Amino acid sequence: MSLLPPEDEGDGVEVAWEDQQRINTFSKLNNRLSDIQDLLKLKQEEKEYYDDLSTELELADEDDKHPILYKMGEAFFYLDLRAARRQLKADLKRYEHDIEGLQGKAEECEKGMKELKVQLYAKFGKQINLETNP
Repeated sequence: MSLLPPEDEGDGVEVAWEDQQRINTFSKLNNRLSDIQDLLKLKQEEKEYYDDLSTELELADEDDKHPILYKMGEAFFYLDLRAARRQLKADLKRYEHDIEGLQGKAEECEKGMKELKVQLYAKFGKQINLETNP
């Protein structure tokens, strides 16, 4: 008994060991891409917070001598305005670098998945579904 319509059943192509390895690799790349996209979204949100803070610090009064409470990792530190601006600039650069790196990794995963899709769809046609959910 088959769950596929007769026109989609095909001629029963046998799955070779190499094909199974390609399918497994596609699955791993798909999972890695999903993880990277989640991390990328998180980094972009954090960078937006830093961008907002940058705007606030640019509007701060230079003559105000009150220290600024700045979070680094899990701890908070009191910094003067200049030090806070320098630290913020360094943090923004780090986030931009991290985001670029994650985007590069995502592109590598997508490229690998695209190549595997071509190979697997060429052999299995409609018998295999390699479409991913966003």
